[in-house]
Amino acid sequence: MSSATQSSWEPVRKVRTYEQVMAQIEQRILDGRLAPGDRLPSEREFAQLLGVSRPSLREALRVLEALGIVDVRPGRGPDGGCVFLGHPGTGFSTLLKMQLTLGHFNDAEVLRTRLVLEEWALLEAARHATPADHRALRAILDEMDSPHLTARDFNALDTEFHVRIAESAGNSLAAHMMGSLRTAIQRQMVEVYDRRDDWRDTSRHVRREHRAILQAIESRDGARAVELLRGHINDFYELDERTG
Repeated sequence: MSSATQSSWEPVRKVRTYEQVMAQIEQRILDGRLAPGDRLPSEREFAQLLGVSRPSLREALRVLEALGIVDVRPGRGPDGGCVFLGHPGTGFSTLLKMQLTLGHFNDAEVLRTRLVLEEWALLEAARHATPADHRALRAILDEMDSPHLTARDFNALDTEFHVRIAESAGNSLAAHMMGSLRTAIQRQMVEVYDRRDDWRDTSRHVRREHRAILQAIESRDGARAVELLRGHINDFYELDERTG
Protein backbone atom coordinates (compact mmCIF):
# COMPACT_ATOMS: atom_id res chain seq x y z
CA MET A 1 0.00 0.00 0.00
CA SER A 2 1.43 3.40 -0.98
CA SER A 3 2.26 6.19 1.43
CA ALA A 4 -0.65 8.17 0.00
CA THR A 5 -3.04 5.46 1.20
CA GLN A 6 -1.41 4.93 4.58
CA SER A 7 -1.36 8.62 5.49
CA SER A 8 -4.20 9.69 7.75
CA TRP A 9 -6.77 11.68 5.86
CA GLU A 10 -9.04 14.06 7.76
CA PRO A 11 -12.82 14.35 7.39
CA VAL A 12 -13.75 17.39 5.30
CA ARG A 13 -16.53 19.92 5.53
CA LYS A 14 -19.54 19.12 3.38
CA VAL A 15 -19.43 22.52 1.62
CA ARG A 16 -17.24 22.68 -1.49
CA THR A 17 -15.98 19.16 -1.05
CA TYR A 18 -13.54 19.38 -3.94
CA GLU A 19 -11.81 22.39 -2.38
CA GLN A 20 -11.29 20.49 0.87
CA VAL A 21 -9.96 17.46 -0.99
CA MET A 22 -7.62 19.74 -2.96
CA ALA A 23 -6.42 21.36 0.26
CA GLN A 24 -5.45 18.00 1.72
CA ILE A 25 -3.73 16.92 -1.50
CA GLU A 26 -1.85 20.22 -1.57
CA GLN A 27 -0.67 19.75 2.01
CA ARG A 28 0.56 16.25 1.27
CA ILE A 29 2.49 17.52 -1.73
CA LEU A 30 4.11 20.22 0.40
CA ASP A 31 5.14 17.88 3.21
CA GLY A 32 6.33 15.13 0.84
CA ARG A 33 3.66 12.54 1.63
CA LEU A 34 2.28 12.61 -1.91
CA ALA A 35 4.46 12.29 -5.00
CA PRO A 36 3.76 12.07 -8.75
CA GLY A 37 2.40 8.64 -9.60
CA ASP A 38 1.08 7.88 -6.11
CA ARG A 39 -2.25 6.10 -6.08
CA LEU A 40 -4.98 7.56 -3.90
CA PRO A 41 -7.17 5.29 -1.75
CA SER A 42 -10.04 3.40 -3.34
CA GLU A 43 -13.26 5.35 -3.71
CA ARG A 44 -14.93 3.53 -0.80
CA GLU A 45 -11.95 3.91 1.51
CA PHE A 46 -11.27 7.49 0.43
CA ALA A 47 -14.88 8.54 1.08
CA GLN A 48 -14.73 7.00 4.57
CA LEU A 49 -11.39 8.68 5.38
CA LEU A 50 -12.65 12.07 4.26
CA GLY A 51 -16.07 11.69 5.85
CA VAL A 52 -18.00 12.38 2.66
CA SER A 53 -20.44 10.44 0.53
CA ARG A 54 -19.16 8.55 -2.47
CA PRO A 55 -21.18 10.75 -4.89
CA SER A 56 -19.62 13.86 -3.30
CA LEU A 57 -16.17 12.31 -3.63
CA ARG A 58 -16.81 11.42 -7.28
CA GLU A 59 -17.80 15.04 -7.93
CA ALA A 60 -14.59 16.24 -6.25
CA LEU A 61 -12.48 13.81 -8.27
CA ARG A 62 -14.14 14.92 -11.51
CA VAL A 63 -13.16 18.52 -10.74
CA LEU A 64 -9.62 17.49 -9.85
CA GLU A 65 -9.37 15.44 -13.05
CA ALA A 66 -10.64 18.36 -15.15
CA LEU A 67 -7.95 20.54 -13.58
CA GLY A 68 -5.30 17.98 -14.47
CA ILE A 69 -4.43 17.18 -10.84
CA VAL A 70 -5.46 13.52 -10.84
CA ASP A 71 -6.15 10.83 -13.40
CA VAL A 72 -9.16 8.63 -12.66
CA ARG A 73 -8.63 5.28 -14.36
CA PRO A 74 -11.33 2.61 -14.61
CA GLY A 75 -10.86 -0.79 -12.98
CA ARG A 76 -9.46 -2.12 -9.73
CA GLY A 77 -6.21 -3.65 -10.96
CA PRO A 78 -2.73 -2.11 -11.00
CA ASP A 79 -3.75 0.18 -13.88
CA GLY A 80 -7.00 1.33 -12.27
CA GLY A 81 -7.92 3.81 -9.57
CA CYS A 82 -7.12 7.45 -8.96
CA VAL A 83 -3.52 8.54 -9.53
CA PHE A 84 -1.91 11.86 -8.61
CA LEU A 85 -0.33 13.51 -11.66
CA GLY A 86 3.00 15.26 -11.43
CA HIS A 87 3.06 17.04 -14.77
CA PRO A 88 1.21 20.21 -15.79
CA GLY A 89 -2.00 19.74 -17.73
CA THR A 90 -4.39 22.03 -19.54
CA GLY A 91 -6.67 22.49 -16.52
CA PHE A 92 -4.96 25.61 -15.25
CA SER A 93 -5.05 27.47 -18.56
CA THR A 94 -8.64 26.36 -19.23
CA LEU A 95 -9.77 27.65 -15.84
CA LEU A 96 -7.97 30.96 -16.33
CA LYS A 97 -9.39 31.37 -19.83
CA MET A 98 -12.92 30.87 -18.48
CA GLN A 99 -12.40 33.40 -15.68
CA LEU A 100 -11.02 35.95 -18.14
CA THR A 101 -13.75 35.36 -20.68
CA LEU A 102 -16.48 35.64 -18.04
CA GLY A 103 -15.17 39.06 -17.08
CA HIS A 104 -13.73 38.25 -13.65
CA PHE A 105 -10.95 40.75 -14.47
CA ASN A 106 -11.41 44.09 -16.21
CA ASP A 107 -9.82 44.97 -19.54
CA ALA A 108 -7.17 47.23 -18.02
CA GLU A 109 -6.01 44.49 -15.65
CA VAL A 110 -5.78 41.98 -18.47
CA LEU A 111 -3.88 44.36 -20.74
CA ARG A 112 -1.37 45.40 -18.07
CA THR A 113 -0.73 41.80 -17.11
CA ARG A 114 -0.32 40.85 -20.74
CA LEU A 115 2.24 43.62 -21.28
CA VAL A 116 4.33 42.61 -18.25
CA LEU A 117 4.27 38.95 -19.25
CA GLU A 118 4.98 39.58 -22.94
CA GLU A 119 7.86 41.91 -22.22
CA TRP A 120 9.47 39.29 -19.99
CA ALA A 121 8.80 36.59 -22.60
CA LEU A 122 10.47 38.65 -25.33
CA LEU A 123 13.59 39.21 -23.22
CA GLU A 124 13.82 35.48 -22.52
CA ALA A 125 13.03 34.49 -26.11
CA ALA A 126 15.81 36.76 -27.36
CA ARG A 127 18.20 34.85 -25.09
CA HIS A 128 16.93 31.29 -25.44
CA ALA A 129 14.92 30.87 -28.66
CA THR A 130 16.43 28.25 -30.96
CA PRO A 131 16.63 28.30 -34.77
CA ALA A 132 13.64 25.91 -34.70
CA ASP A 133 11.70 28.48 -32.66
CA HIS A 134 12.63 31.17 -35.18
CA ARG A 135 11.41 29.00 -38.06
CA ALA A 136 8.14 28.27 -36.29
CA LEU A 137 7.51 31.96 -35.64
CA ARG A 138 8.38 32.84 -39.23
CA ALA A 139 5.97 30.18 -40.50
CA ILE A 140 3.12 31.73 -38.49
CA LEU A 141 3.87 35.16 -39.96
CA ASP A 142 3.97 33.66 -43.46
CA GLU A 143 0.47 32.26 -42.88
CA MET A 144 -0.69 35.69 -41.74
CA ASP A 145 0.33 37.09 -45.15
CA SER A 146 -2.31 35.02 -46.93
CA PRO A 147 -4.89 37.23 -48.71
CA HIS A 148 -7.58 34.61 -48.13
CA LEU A 149 -7.72 34.90 -44.34
CA THR A 150 -10.80 36.18 -42.53
CA ALA A 151 -10.41 38.61 -39.64
CA ARG A 152 -10.99 35.76 -37.20
CA ASP A 153 -8.40 33.54 -38.88
CA PHE A 154 -5.92 36.41 -38.81
CA ASN A 155 -6.50 36.98 -35.10
CA ALA A 156 -6.12 33.30 -34.32
CA LEU A 157 -2.69 33.37 -35.99
CA ASP A 158 -1.87 36.61 -34.17
CA THR A 159 -2.59 34.86 -30.88
CA GLU A 160 -0.55 31.85 -31.94
CA PHE A 161 2.43 34.08 -32.73
CA HIS A 162 2.51 35.71 -29.31
CA VAL A 163 1.94 32.45 -27.47
CA ARG A 164 4.72 30.80 -29.49
CA ILE A 165 7.10 33.55 -28.38
CA ALA A 166 6.26 32.72 -24.75
CA GLU A 167 6.86 29.03 -25.44
CA SER A 168 10.27 29.80 -26.93
CA ALA A 169 11.21 31.53 -23.66
CA GLY A 170 11.45 28.09 -22.07
CA ASN A 171 8.85 28.61 -19.31
CA SER A 172 5.75 26.42 -19.59
CA LEU A 173 3.83 28.34 -16.91
CA ALA A 174 4.38 31.62 -18.74
CA ALA A 175 3.22 29.96 -21.96
CA HIS A 176 0.03 28.72 -20.26
CA MET A 177 -0.67 32.18 -18.87
CA MET A 178 0.05 33.88 -22.17
CA GLY A 179 -2.30 31.51 -23.98
CA SER A 180 -5.07 32.31 -21.51
CA LEU A 181 -4.56 36.06 -21.70
CA ARG A 182 -4.29 36.14 -25.48
CA THR A 183 -7.43 34.03 -25.90
CA ALA A 184 -9.36 36.48 -23.74
CA ILE A 185 -8.00 39.47 -25.66
CA GLN A 186 -8.59 37.79 -29.02
CA ARG A 187 -12.37 38.12 -28.71
CA GLN A 188 -12.05 41.87 -28.15
CA MET A 189 -9.68 42.21 -31.10
CA VAL A 190 -12.05 40.34 -33.41
CA GLU A 191 -14.81 42.74 -32.44
CA VAL A 192 -12.53 45.67 -33.26
CA TYR A 193 -11.67 44.27 -36.69
CA ASP A 194 -15.33 43.52 -37.39
CA ARG A 195 -16.15 47.20 -36.86
CA ARG A 196 -13.53 48.39 -39.35
CA ASP A 197 -14.40 49.16 -42.96
CA ASP A 198 -11.09 47.64 -44.07
CA TRP A 199 -9.52 45.48 -41.37
CA ARG A 200 -6.80 44.46 -43.83
CA ASP A 201 -5.32 47.94 -43.65
CA THR A 202 -4.75 47.45 -39.92
CA SER A 203 -3.48 43.92 -40.55
CA ARG A 204 -0.73 45.29 -42.78
CA HIS A 205 0.57 47.41 -39.90
CA VAL A 206 0.31 44.43 -37.53
CA ARG A 207 2.20 42.11 -39.89
CA ARG A 208 4.98 44.65 -40.42
CA GLU A 209 5.36 45.13 -36.66
CA HIS A 210 5.39 41.37 -36.08
CA ARG A 211 8.20 40.95 -38.60
CA ALA A 212 10.25 43.61 -36.83
CA ILE A 213 9.70 41.93 -33.44
CA LEU A 214 10.81 38.58 -34.85
CA GLN A 215 13.89 40.16 -36.39
CA ALA A 216 14.84 41.57 -32.97
CA ILE A 217 14.39 38.12 -31.40
CA GLU A 218 16.55 36.52 -34.06
CA SER A 219 19.20 39.21 -33.49
CA ARG A 220 19.15 38.45 -29.74
CA ASP A 221 18.16 42.07 -29.07
CA GLY A 222 15.63 41.74 -26.25
CA ALA A 223 15.53 45.45 -25.44
CA ARG A 224 14.67 46.27 -29.05
CA ALA A 225 11.99 43.55 -29.12
CA VAL A 226 10.36 45.01 -25.99
CA GLU A 227 10.48 48.53 -27.45
CA LEU A 228 8.78 47.28 -30.62
CA LEU A 229 6.15 45.40 -28.64
CA ARG A 230 5.18 48.52 -26.71
CA GLY A 231 4.78 50.43 -29.96
CA HIS A 232 2.85 47.51 -31.43
CA ILE A 233 0.34 47.45 -28.56
CA ASN A 234 0.04 51.24 -28.37
CA ASP A 235 -0.56 51.51 -32.12
CA PHE A 236 -3.40 49.02 -32.01
CA TYR A 237 -5.18 50.55 -29.04
CA GLU A 238 -4.75 54.08 -30.39
CA LEU A 239 -6.27 52.91 -33.68
CA ASP A 240 -9.10 51.51 -31.58
CA GLU A 241 -9.45 54.93 -29.87
CA ARG A 242 -9.03 53.35 -26.47
CA THR A 243 -6.77 54.18 -23.59
CA GLY A 244 -4.71 51.44 -22.00
